Amino acid sequence: DGCGHTVLGPESGTLASINYPQTSPNSTVCEWEIRVKPGQRVQLKFGDFDIDDSDSCHSSYLRVHNGIGPTRTEIGKYCGFDFQMDGLITSKNNEVTVQFMSGTHTSGRGFLAAYSTTDKSDLITCLDNASHFSEPEFNKYCPAGCVIPFADISGTIPHGYRDSSSLCMAGVHAGVVSNTLGGQINVVISKGIPYYEGSLANNVTSKVGPLSTSLFTFKTSGCYGTLGMESGVIPDSQITASSILEWPDQTGQVNIWKPENARLKRVGPPWAAFISDEHQWLQIDLNKEKRITGIITTGSTLAEYYYYVSAYRILYSDDAQKWTVYREPGMDKDKVFQGNTELYQEVRNNFIPPIIARFFRINPLKWHQKIAMKVELLGCQFSIGRAPKITMPPPPQNKNDDKNDDFNEDFIHSVKTSLQTDKTTFTPEIKNTTMTPSVTKDVALAAVLVPVLVMVFTTLILILVCAWHWRNRKKKTEGTYDLPYWDRAGWWKGMKQFLPTKSAEHEETPVRYSSSEISHLRPREVPTMLQTESAEYAQPLVGGIVGTLHQRSTFKPEDGKEASYADLDPYNSPIQEVYHAYAEPLPITGPEYATPIIMDMSSHPSTPLGVPSISTFKAAGNQAPPLVGTYNKLLSRTDSTSSAQALYDTPKGQPGPGTADEMVYQVPQSVAHSAGSKDEPSQ
Repeated sequence: DGCGHTVLGPESGTLASINYPQTSPNSTVCEWEIRVKPGQRVQLKFGDFDIDDSDSCHSSYLRVHNGIGPTRTEIGKYCGFDFQMDGLITSKNNEVTVQFMSGTHTSGRGFLAAYSTTDKSDLITCLDNASHFSEPEFNKYCPAGCVIPFADISGTIPHGYRDSSSLCMAGVHAGVVSNTLGGQINVVISKGIPYYEGSLANNVTSKVGPLSTSLFTFKTSGCYGTLGMESGVIPDSQITASSILEWPDQTGQVNIWKPENARLKRVGPPWAAFISDEHQWLQIDLNKEKRITGIITTGSTLAEYYYYVSAYRILYSDDAQKWTVYREPGMDKDKVFQGNTELYQEVRNNFIPPIIARFFRINPLKWHQKIAMKVELLGCQFSIGRAPKITMPPPPQNKNDDKNDDFNEDFIHSVKTSLQTDKTTFTPEIKNTTMTPSVTKDVALAAVLVPVLVMVFTTLILILVCAWHWRNRKKKTEGTYDLPYWDRAGWWKGMKQFLPTKSAEHEETPVRYSSSEISHLRPREVPTMLQTESAEYAQPLVGGIVGTLHQRSTFKPEDGKEASYADLDPYNSPIQEVYHAYAEPLPITGPEYATPIIMDMSSHPSTPLGVPSISTFKAAGNQAPPLVGTYNKLLSRTDSTSSAQALYDTPKGQPGPGTADEMVYQVPQSVAHSAGSKDEPSQ
């Protein structure tokens, strides 16, 4: 009668004295016989030990034995208040007996211990919490039976649990480990939060908790997503039930609580059965096999209808014909899940190991007033691979044929057993993919090569496009300064800002040259013409057809007359491509425009003698200007009826009226506009 909380699992468990953690009663006794698989040993760890030692362990003590029954041998006898036992107590075989005796005493809580097989080197007890460990992340093994009434937890997933919570009990609440099997937990410590929510999950109630300095969460496989009840991924046609509640309300309207109403968090009434008995069910077709790791349920969620299911069973099937009731591994009884305790709260239950099935049924066993519920399933995609084909090498032909046959049979049996065991007890390897099981290596190779080839071709296309764009941009940039483009009208518009402005009232006048002047030009002499002294305006460098350059002239017409040349070419010579230069800018104190060029034609009969020979051109240095032409006439039109001829002279040093020794051009001065009269030049 001295046995307290006890869960003895196949690989681990928890045991405590009666009335723990309160004072144990007098004169009580309890023995626990622990067995694990043959070939393994048992290790025992105490989470709390407080036994009266006033009589030196004579009447109150804890004794551990190797083996069970009369052949057992004692390992040790223990007693003491707040006794700290370092390390683990390890057996010599797979059987251990633990005996607790409580004599006459006035104090002492008794004890709480955990056991496991010796391969679980990181075993902890149900009383350990996160504050007992300093690592930011660690792995521990929780024994079975850690859902204990005297331990508290605060928090929930995914927000985390308060650091004062029991690690193993929080692991059961989170669905990471099973209370009947125990298991490994991977804990991560992080900064605490101001408030911890409470919830009911896996028969563990988490309480609301205040601020703490730290919290902990669990690393999981991640297969806890919703499967489509709330979102509507599962269509209404795939949700069926054994019966449907139909009833008229006070207004005479018929209310139908259909199976498709059983969607979690969906506004409105739930699904409800017409008859409330243990033969009712709600069925969900997932369209294909899924890995189902949990379920969340609520009641009616309608205040005027206080209906909910408080306990239920789970059945699953692949064809909706043969159904299997869910049981925990190693158990011979159907697992009964705790449901809701009121109509609003969401209650979660996890399946460890997960259920692999297409059809899923909920069979209510207990309810309040009527069977009514809303549901959501948790899990992820699941694809079943082909079973490995067993290929055996041909047995050697020798005397040991019988032994080889026995070995082959044992090997095949072990493979089948392992496959069957993996399917029922261990968590299969899950891949989030919808590929069919008939996937070959070629498909896997193509799945790798296709994205790589796409990336390579995309990169090449981008490189070609960038190169083409850069080439066009470079051509466009070079075309701005290339000589073949200079003869376009767009170039001259850009050059106008460097030239003197002409008044808007004067018309543009074309400039024409005679063929005789053009014929005297040599290609090498053209650059010399362009080498003028630095001036106020940019030095022109123009190549093209002169007749096509209808730009403004640098010559200022005489006042009151329209400055223009004859439209007709008096020489009737073909227009050739030449380079030409403009007159040098006038001094700052001089007029804005250059005066017309006057050529001395005194040697001609039609020209009076004594006209000075003047020109606006000046050679660079002492060299004679390369442009040497014949005496030409330039006709000028005026508005008056009596027009005078404006004649141009030849440079000095050339045959003509000028002196041959001087190679300097004179600056033109004013010329009389009336016949037979002229002004003296002024300096």
